[in-house]
Amino acid sequence: MKKDVINTAKIKLREGDTVILNVKNKEERKKGKVLSVLRKENKLIVEGMNIRTRHVKPKKQGQESGIIKSEGAIHVSKVNFYCPKCERGVKVGIKISDNGKKTRFCRKCKETIK
Repeated sequence: MKKDVINTAKIKLREGDTVILNVKNKEERKKGKVLSVLRKENKLIVEGMNIRTRHVKPKKQGQESGIIKSEGAIHVSKVNFYCPKCERGVKVGIKISDNGKKTRFCRKCKETIK
């Protein structure tokens, strides 16, 4: 019997961040931009990674058929944030400033992330 588990993991990546793939496969060390974050599933959709192809028939008259390529979701654990200063994949930390604002930073070079 499975229980419904609420996902409490914090995803420190946001839309627009550049990430690098850290899994050994044909797309190893590939960089891409995060298009969307699926927080409930702990997954990301990254531009140019995990390409899926679908063969589509026309549903209505005049609609085009053919092969459609789109990005599939990737688990958060398989990507790292890409720091342009370090030029590699790094972990992201969060600082809380004196006025209560949260800022993200690179854990290697301690530079803030915009």
